[in-house]
Amino acid sequence: MFEYLRHNTHLFLLLYALIYIPWFCWLEEKVNINSNFHVIHMALDDYIPFCEFFVIPYYLWFIYMAAGIIFIAFTDGKLCWRLGIFLITGMTVFLFISTVYPNGQLLRPDTFARDNIFVHIVQRLYASDTPTNLFPSIHVYNSLAIYFGLAHSQKLQNKKWIKNAALVLTVCIILSTMFLKQHSVFDVLTAFALAAFMYSVCYGSIAVAFERRRQKRIPAGQI
Repeated sequence: MFEYLRHNTHLFLLLYALIYIPWFCWLEEKVNINSNFHVIHMALDDYIPFCEFFVIPYYLWFIYMAAGIIFIAFTDGKLCWRLGIFLITGMTVFLFISTVYPNGQLLRPDTFARDNIFVHIVQRLYASDTPTNLFPSIHVYNSLAIYFGLAHSQKLQNKKWIKNAALVLTVCIILSTMFLKQHSVFDVLTAFALAAFMYSVCYGSIAVAFERRRQKRIPAGQI
């Protein structure tokens, strides 16, 4: 086991959960609907209708996250480091913002036009998840992170249907955060902005420049 971990040090990235989960739980206790927080709202939020059917992709996010992380962790160590840096940076930014700038939203409907199993699931979601600690949306940001990771996977190079399916699911998850009134458009936009920056760091121009500098420092015989 120790020998395996020594050759797969990227798996230690999973230990970040020991930091994220306690911190997030503390925030959920500290900032709730009965506490003081800045209300996040954009005019566009009022034009987006509530649609309970989006609860399906919203909950599929958990499976998507787990499957994506496990697949990349056990198939491509270098890619896992990139994904890990992408995820950990964004989630830490989210935790820091929520800590120093308590925020929440008042978008959730008080009544529902329909009565079906999906509405009941949403009601349970509302009961268990406070409408606070919102931006950048982790549902959106992490979905983008997983998609970018899968899109850069060499193992999936010739499996476009998997990449396309991941893209469709990512889009549906992003839409679900707004149609379920879990997030404001502002939360989604800030998640995209942070993801765009981190894409440049992990996969784009910044990553390319860093790799070139690294290659120059390595003696020719060791590359």
